[in-house]
Amino acid sequence: MEIENLRNLGSDYLYKDIFTLHEIRKPELIEKLLQALAFQISAEVSYNELAQLLNSDPETIARYIRILEHAFIIFRLPNYSTNQCNEIKRSRKIYFWDNGIRNILLSDFRAIDLRDDIGKLWENYVVSELAKLRDNHRLLANSYFWRSKTAAEIDYLEIQDAQIKAWEIKWNHKKRPATRAFQNAYPEAKLDLINPENYFLNLMPGSRQ
Repeated sequence: MEIENLRNLGSDYLYKDIFTLHEIRKPELIEKLLQALAFQISAEVSYNELAQLLNSDPETIARYIRILEHAFIIFRLPNYSTNQCNEIKRSRKIYFWDNGIRNILLSDFRAIDLRDDIGKLWENYVVSELAKLRDNHRLLANSYFWRSKTAAEIDYLEIQDAQIKAWEIKWNHKKRPATRAFQNAYPEAKLDLINPENYFLNLMPGSRQ
């Protein structure tokens, strides 16, 4: 029954409401776009690559992504850069506000211990909860991810009053994240690691302090 309710929610919310409220000329394209984005959570997203994959153009992809953002289905996370030579300059990731919607799009409702995408799901969950906490408590912070040209990465950053608060997110609490490159670049930043054993402490308003 729960899965059936999710499917009904997906049908009514994702498509019916969006198509009613917005002028969508190619509804099948937005369906395929959502599925493509569902596969790409936790990875950098290229509008050009999405356009080629979906036989469209980057301008249409960008417009549809904005519509999906306004419908509170997805949100963009840009990369953070202060123009250091080893940082990527322009990129973005796209996350879903709800993992259930992502599972609907992929028709994947397997138990956690059977999933091969648990790391992506965990990252999407934590990043979305951190973003919700920021919005719900009206924190005047800008949110980013960080990545170097050598693929060193920090999953989520908030910048407020020139102060950097960063989180690295891992499902496997025994796996040590590679954070040295970021810490060398931004030694003043406060960095926390989030895993299933400590995430409640990090998803509290006081964790921003």
